[in-house]
Amino acid sequence: MDDPRWLTPQEQRAWRTHLTVHRLLSHQLDRELHEAGLSLNDYEILVNLSESPGRRMRMSDLADATVQSRSRLSHQISRMEAAGLVTREHCEDDRRGTFAVLTTLGWETIQRVALNHVAGVRHHFIDRLTADQVTALETIYAPIVAHLQRVRSGKAS
Repeated sequence: MDDPRWLTPQEQRAWRTHLTVHRLLSHQLDRELHEAGLSLNDYEILVNLSESPGRRMRMSDLADATVQSRSRLSHQISRMEAAGLVTREHCEDDRRGTFAVLTTLGWETIQRVALNHVAGVRHHFIDRLTADQVTALETIYAPIVAHLQRVRSGKAS
């Protein structure tokens, strides 16, 4: 077996900085959304549904879009149904399929909360970077996202 390729000190710092940014930013944005009665996961689901045709998505597609297991998403949707934000509908052309559908309350909630959330993303993240750094960040992350999506779908080598 080959020896592991240990991270260099610079790679270790970069990796740990990435982890810290992700944790701190997610924590802060989640905290701000809690003031509106939502979690970051709730918000992500509401965004996906609000941007989908008919404000609905197949549960399997929503799980993929939010990078959640089908089981975890089902529990999350149950909580959101209890809050009146979404409902489930059976898929007419596939008996096993189910749609998550944004309710009127869910639509009103995303419209009300989105402005504050985007302001938080801008304040805590985007405004800390130059335009060139934002472009570089997108360029840096794009191949990692593409790779991990292939891994998740089982198509990576």
